[in-house]
Parts: sequence; C-alpha cells; structure tokens
Amino acid sequence: MYAKQATGLSPEIAYFNIDSGVNIETLTVRENDAANLLRPELIESLYYLYFLTGDPIYQDWGWAIFQSFEKYTRQEDGYSSIHDVRNKDNVRARDKMESFFLAETLKYFYLLFDKKNLFPFNQWIFNTEAHPLRIYNN
Repeated sequence: MYAKQATGLSPEIAYFNIDSGVNIETLTVRENDAANLLRPELIESLYYLYFLTGDPIYQDWGWAIFQSFEKYTRQEDGYSSIHDVRNKDNVRARDKMESFFLAETLKYFYLLFDKKNLFPFNQWIFNTEAHPLRIYNN
C-alpha cells in the first residue's frame, strides 16, 4: 500500500476494489481517507519479519518508507501528519504529530536497522505501545 502511493506513504484507509474488469486498480483511496498519520504498525511488522527471516528486503522497504517520512512529513520542528498521500506535488502538513510517532514509529525504525536484535523474541515482548517487557521464566 505504501509503494502504490505517490508519496510512498500509506493512506489512513484504503478500500479493496471488488469490481471486475481490465485496468481497474486493486485499491481505492477516498478523499477523506488519504491522510497519513505517521502510524507505526507496518514498521513494527517489518521489524519482526526482518529478524525472524533475516531477509534484508524488509529493511529495504523500511528504508524507502523512512525516506518518504523524511521527504514529506519532516518539518522544521519535527514531523507532521499529511493530508493526502496520493499527490507528491502538493503535500500539505496537518500540523499535528501524534505521540506514537516518536514513541513507536521511530523506535521500530531504530530497531529495524540495528545490527542485532536488541530485544530477542524469546526474552522480550512488546506491549501495544511498543514498550519492551522482559519475559520471566517461572
């Protein structure tokens, strides 16, 4: 979904196009759903996939997404969600950065590009807010 958008960033909501026919896009993004809110979920998934498989394609995808965040959401004083991921020539900042961008999205980027897994999956688990919790054996 990220790669299909002009900015390389995912919209908040996309719809599967169930119409059949030639040359019909698989995904549809509606005007009110085209914003990117700097969410962490895909970066989290790439982190797990990379360290579970060792396949560098997940780091490559993460790097492309990180570069898009830098290019389209970076502001003078931080980052901002954007109104429309479909048009790279008219990207408008929403002047809003949710706390999860710093607490989760950037944390998962850091972990994705670390040379070793700082939190081995058999010793640590992340809660829904990306806080690592140690697994204790009884």
